[in-house]
Amino acid sequence: MNSPAHSRSVETGSIAGGVMSLNRLIDPMRVFVRASGAYMWDETGKRYIDYHAAFAPYLLGHGDKDVDEAVIASIRRSESLMGAGTTPWEHEIADLLVESVPYLEQVQLTNSGTEAVAFSIRLARAATGRNDVVFIQGGYNGWMDSVAFNLMDPASTFNSHRGGEEHSLRPISAGMHASTPQGAHAVEFNDREAMQSLVETGQIAAVIVEPVLQNIGIVKPQPGYLEFLRQLCTEHGTILVFDEVKTGFRHALGGYQSICQIAPDLSVFGKAAANGYPLGVVGGKAKYMAYCCHPDTARRVLIAGTYNAHPFVVAAATATVRKLKERGEEIYTHLERLGEQMESGLRALFAKQDYPTTIVRVGSAFVVYFMDHEPICWSDIARHNDAERDVRYRKALIEKGVFHFPVTTKQGSISFAHTQADIDETLEITERVLEQLN
Repeated sequence: MNSPAHSRSVETGSIAGGVMSLNRLIDPMRVFVRASGAYMWDETGKRYIDYHAAFAPYLLGHGDKDVDEAVIASIRRSESLMGAGTTPWEHEIADLLVESVPYLEQVQLTNSGTEAVAFSIRLARAATGRNDVVFIQGGYNGWMDSVAFNLMDPASTFNSHRGGEEHSLRPISAGMHASTPQGAHAVEFNDREAMQSLVETGQIAAVIVEPVLQNIGIVKPQPGYLEFLRQLCTEHGTILVFDEVKTGFRHALGGYQSICQIAPDLSVFGKAAANGYPLGVVGGKAKYMAYCCHPDTARRVLIAGTYNAHPFVVAAATATVRKLKERGEEIYTHLERLGEQMESGLRALFAKQDYPTTIVRVGSAFVVYFMDHEPICWSDIARHNDAERDVRYRKALIEKGVFHFPVTTKQGSISFAHTQADIDETLEITERVLEQLN
């Protein structure tokens, strides 16, 4: 299992920054060489029960047989990327997505959630004739300049914030153009007053929101919050965009919107849509998606990408969605059962500790917060969660073979490949870790 070549590429610095996405940086660094089902192995041969799942796309587990066989069959049939016209396979997946998600009327495919969000913003601006967009503090809508703000600001920036206020914009990357913040606004999740004060100006093209905030663990919408957003956007001609890159398909085949029964104008999907293969989806009401082919070329919204709807990725997405349609009751029942087992087990273990913890779960996604209450927004977490203990807890689990991403508040994700035995082993390891964690 040893793979010295992999180690040398990190050690000698041939990869700028050491990883191909800076969001993958971990300390201490590990070099992974294989993943299957619910497990990953590093170059030393050590096995980990994986709850990171590459930031959550592996709903069915690593290397799902049905998905991988569909991709292999597509390759063997020479369903290559033609790059002109259309293919029957992209029509098939589009039909499947529209059938599966109640508020999708038309869709477009991209290569990532970031690209899908970018396209949704273009559509909203074209449809409304406005420029401004509202984002959520603590959310993550991709890394492009227009949304790369206010991801996880430190607690010191919230000392005077009492709700009902817009946050100052803080770029999360160097190299962004000085004019980029123009038209961008950030407010807290669940803060109705701040959202209302912005949308009522009549200048907001789009409100982009994760219906459950899952970039910072699991922050649930307070009762009536999503309904409030829908009504507010409707009243003021603003496009409501649900970023379901993480919630979509993990909680239900129809996305979280099918659970909350709120109809966004546009939706963005990714992650679990192709069980780990690189795919983004943007879709919604036909009257907005029609701007792709608007008869007035000055109002037409460009979507482009050589690899959009690549046949091999489409094969993976088709197999994933079909499996969720055909075996959905079995899959989601299994995920809920294991989620309940994990939640109740963690509650029992942490109840014995003398420091505050709160376990929050939605379906197969869960998180342990080191604070005494369930958070309602990022500033709540920044003020109250013991981030230092959180990271020590995660690193201790990794050392004993349970992999959670070693950054505070990142969600855990259970897959269909996990078993009751995996949860039992995880809880046994967690108990040993807590005996040493102070």
